[in-house]
Amino acid sequence: MRSYLLGIALVMAGAPSAFAQRPTLTDGAKRFVAIDEPVVVLTHARVIDGTGRAPTEDQTLIMSGGKITGLGKTGSVDIPAGAMVLDLSGKTVIPGMVGLHNHSYYTTSAGRVSQSNFTAPLLYLAAGLTTIRTTGANNPYAELNMKRALEQGVLPGPRIFITGPYLTGPGGTSGSMVQLHDETEARRVVAYWAEEGVQWLKFYTGVSRAAMKAAIDEGHKRGIKFTGHLCSVPHREAVALGIDGLEHGLFANSDYDATRVADQCSTNMMKSFVGLDVNSPEVRATFKDMIARNVALTSTLVVYELFVANRPPLEQRVLDAMSPDARTEYLISRTRIAEVPNAGIPLDVFKTGMKYEYAFSKAGGLLASGVDPTGNGGALFGFGDQRNVELLVEAGFTPVEAIQIASANGAKALGIYDKTGSIEVGKLAELSIVNGNPGAQISDIKKVETVFKDGYGFDSAKMIEATRGLVGVR
Repeated sequence: MRSYLLGIALVMAGAPSAFAQRPTLTDGAKRFVAIDEPVVVLTHARVIDGTGRAPTEDQTLIMSGGKITGLGKTGSVDIPAGAMVLDLSGKTVIPGMVGLHNHSYYTTSAGRVSQSNFTAPLLYLAAGLTTIRTTGANNPYAELNMKRALEQGVLPGPRIFITGPYLTGPGGTSGSMVQLHDETEARRVVAYWAEEGVQWLKFYTGVSRAAMKAAIDEGHKRGIKFTGHLCSVPHREAVALGIDGLEHGLFANSDYDATRVADQCSTNMMKSFVGLDVNSPEVRATFKDMIARNVALTSTLVVYELFVANRPPLEQRVLDAMSPDARTEYLISRTRIAEVPNAGIPLDVFKTGMKYEYAFSKAGGLLASGVDPTGNGGALFGFGDQRNVELLVEAGFTPVEAIQIASANGAKALGIYDKTGSIEVGKLAELSIVNGNPGAQISDIKKVETVFKDGYGFDSAKMIEATRGLVGVR
């Protein structure tokens, strides 16, 4: 821990590339490494490659120099002399997941916010995420410093695409958000954060169309992309203004609220989802606009499930990771949602959100996945990402499709699919060994043993154990 804190203090240089050189790990990071060999060969493995293809059995995969250098049927691939060889009979290799709504902070049910520069990167990586987009920063400089520390080997963690502070309208809901009053302010704020090294910015529920348009125009000139958790601006209008991504599936879209007023967030938005036909002309029009502009949609079913009575199933590993206060607050919130009428989200509305995401994907839209570790505190870093994959299967996707959404599709949305997001020769060796068969039983995606990134094989269990009782504290 001491080396981690020292490292944070020392990494104050400019923002490095998203694909930095292999870091030399500090002693504090090395303790989580299970494998550190120049050449590693995985034999007799089941491979789910992230492309959507069916799983392939009895495969040999060769990793060298941090890349995948060989892949084929066991016995048909030459194993380099001196390589470390692992027999993965009965186990599955899946791509490193790419999370598109993965904050570096956590909120409890009582609204306490914890900037989590220790627990977040460890749990994300432990769960098999090798790349994340933070999608809204509560403390942008803490996040930028964390990114630099990770890239310098101070602590294991995923590659991070930084999204700067939230951009909302006057009177925004949080003191940490930027309240944009006009187009001039929007351009100035975007220019500032572009210089600070963020790669994305996120609009929030109160932003105006004029401020959004000015921000997008300025940001695109500077290489910044934009996504949004919207309400005041419907999705179709945001797409027309040039937004690059949209968050939370159906649940942040006011397209279908007949009572909406321009530039205002309607309290009736959630009611507009009741009985919504996801095959209606109105919904198809949204999909058509998004697909035509290549605007990705992020699924965060996991954070909305928290507000459905008696969901999700309680997991001991989730409760163990929480601090005592965070755990108590979550369990109280869960009980209240189950016992008090109208305290949460009706199950039928939640199911409509699932159908919406399935219909969007099947129409040709780019659907990605994330966790959003906020809400009432029940969706944790990494664990929540795995749960979201389970929910995608519940929504109608096959396990192979759900894994593709959580890996390849995220990489495509970030423009890095040529480097990562699938298991293919020539790509980065960013993948997880899973003790089971998530292609047949998606819950096995939680059984991650080893995660490979930057040429290191990290021990998932050790990283999880190091965070025990700390989520909600640090």
